[in-house]
Amino acid sequence: MRRAVFLDRDGTINEEMGYINHLSRFRLLPASAPAIARLNRAGLLVVVATNQSGVARKYFPASLITQVHDLMGQLLAAAGARVDAIYVCQHGPDEACACRKPKPGLLHQAARELAIDLTRSYVVGDRFNDIHLAANVGATGILVLTGYGRGEVENYQGPRLATPAFIAANLAEAVDWILRDMADPER
Repeated sequence: MRRAVFLDRDGTINEEMGYINHLSRFRLLPASAPAIARLNRAGLLVVVATNQSGVARKYFPASLITQVHDLMGQLLAAAGARVDAIYVCQHGPDEACACRKPKPGLLHQAARELAIDLTRSYVVGDRFNDIHLAANVGATGILVLTGYGRGEVENYQGPRLATPAFIAANLAEAVDWILRDMADPER
């Protein structure tokens, strides 16, 4: 069974824009590609797990998600980085799906398809939902202050069902922490 780092997309890898309803709105955060390349070199699977309810809300077609992910892949590749898989929930928040984060459906699917040990893996995101997702699968959750992260830390009023193992300024700092954590003989 392999270890993976599950990354939220919007606000973690790319700038938080609300709904990316046009390809021109996708912009990588500066720290993302080098950080992902470090995970690649460390031999970790890098998996994107993202809620994209804009499809269910009719804000954009599902085909736009594919275009955005193709562009993301091209931009990462140009910087020597890659994601190994992408899992997307296109359902709205009121639909009774098992895949909308923080529900564990996307990660369970990835674990089955990619032979991932979720309990030895990490979830990095800019929302407490990502931290709750990590707890729901027994993974280690890391909150980044990019995207909605700073607001989540300072102003979040909802239930905190789990605490992040680490709060990072950005994805690069999260990767630093992950690589140190993996080197800990207790882990």
